[in-house]
Amino acid sequence: MRQLIYLDHAATTPARPEVAQVMMDCMINTFGNPSSIHSYGRQARLVIDEARAFIAKSINATENEIIFTSGGTEADNTALFGVAMANKEKGNHIITTSIEHHAILHTCKQLESEGFEITYLPVNECGEISIEALKAAIKESTIVVSIMYGNNEVGTIQPIKEIGELLSESTILFHSDAVQAYGTQPIDVKELHLDLMSVSAHKINGPKGIGFLYAKNGVKFVPRQYGGEQERKRRAGTENVAGIAGFKEAVRLAHEGLQGKIEKFEQFKQRIAAIFVQEKIQFKINGEGAKALLPHVLNISFPGTNVESMLVNLDLAGIAASSGSACTAGSIDPSHVLVAMFGNGSERTTNSIRFSFGFGNTLDEIDEAALRITKIVKKMAER
Repeated sequence: MRQLIYLDHAATTPARPEVAQVMMDCMINTFGNPSSIHSYGRQARLVIDEARAFIAKSINATENEIIFTSGGTEADNTALFGVAMANKEKGNHIITTSIEHHAILHTCKQLESEGFEITYLPVNECGEISIEALKAAIKESTIVVSIMYGNNEVGTIQPIKEIGELLSESTILFHSDAVQAYGTQPIDVKELHLDLMSVSAHKINGPKGIGFLYAKNGVKFVPRQYGGEQERKRRAGTENVAGIAGFKEAVRLAHEGLQGKIEKFEQFKQRIAAIFVQEKIQFKINGEGAKALLPHVLNISFPGTNVESMLVNLDLAGIAASSGSACTAGSIDPSHVLVAMFGNGSERTTNSIRFSFGFGNTLDEIDEAALRITKIVKKMAER
């Protein structure tokens, strides 16, 4: 039977066995409600407190700056809606980019319908924004800037530190969707001057349905849901104790040997490109030339192919890949990220595939995948 090769880690990652074990133990032995004052509740509360402290340390934050959410989407929504509503007396202008995840873009569209003004910064062909364009977009009414750390489709890393330094001289809040970057990049929120940051566990071999929003002490926002007084009255609802415990273990594993992981993924990229050159197929790497790229994301344009046929053929060949964001993978519309980079008429918007690496991938797998891909591209080019 042909070996299946999973190269879609940017969509979601398999839970590490250690994570699953921690969660199973927690569900069986630590089932109390963390808000209960008896020993069962206190035991569950301890699990959450220890996880919060551990996760906060991973980004150089304090414990009370970590708010557990149901994932990256809720964290993004809480950050933008919460800050917009809490600061609408100061202004109604928000700056973001044209290549954000839809958790940000759709939130911004909703805010526009509620009277907020949104500026969507363009990007160059590498997927990078211009600091000068950001400076020019800032107004007296600007209350928040939301710019993703690393793009989920092409992997371009934005100049987050430069942006943070620029905004630190003002009262404008700075949010970053770091869902793809956390666990593959060292992140220090103080060094980056971030006020808010979104993270999701299922991108780092943790469970689905859990994430966090970092909110710097002093940042005011209106909660998105109401009920109990969990998360210091910032996010009502009984905490997902097992998910939080699994998240902590995933964070521990993700940051253990981080540099080695980065180097391994870069090696994968080089090997795939080398095999494509050796096999004499045409390809272009989207985002190539950017100042920095996420190590685990490789987005490739194959001239003479189309994305729908490529994905079907890849699946038949036992390779799991994607055309971009998993949240829009069923859509026939071209990627908004590639359109922003190359224009609506570019063939790259209809012939690009995203490969992404993670836990479990080996060099032998990468070699095998590259050879299978070349066969598909050659076969499609002959038509």
